[in-house]
Amino acid sequence: QVQVVESGGGLVQAGGSLTLSCTATGGNFNAVIMGWFRQAPGKQRESVALGNSGGTATYADSVKGRFTIPRDTARNTVYLHMNSLKPEDTATYYCWTKGFTTEGPRDVWGQGTQVTVSS
Repeated sequence: QVQVVESGGGLVQAGGSLTLSCTATGGNFNAVIMGWFRQAPGKQRESVALGNSGGTATYADSVKGRFTIPRDTARNTVYLHMNSLKPEDTATYYCWTKGFTTEGPRDVWGQGTQVTVSS
């Protein structure tokens, strides 16, 4: 069974930096897409950054130029480097991955990690 484990959330002041990490394990999983979504209280979950195994990444307009999503494809691991953080970045951040196991396609969500940016 494929599992996704996130780490790195926390409290940071506005203007600061934080890095999240996410690793998908189990089920001989081969991740094709790995990325991050976030959900703030009272708001819908939104895509933040997605990266594919070919090295292409897409970013929400609100984080372009501030966030990057490097990936270790061999380890099914993705990071979210967040710089110049703003209070509006406060949310629960969820890792998501889509790929294949020997039993077929899978997409899996992490349980989320809280990021709080104080003003």
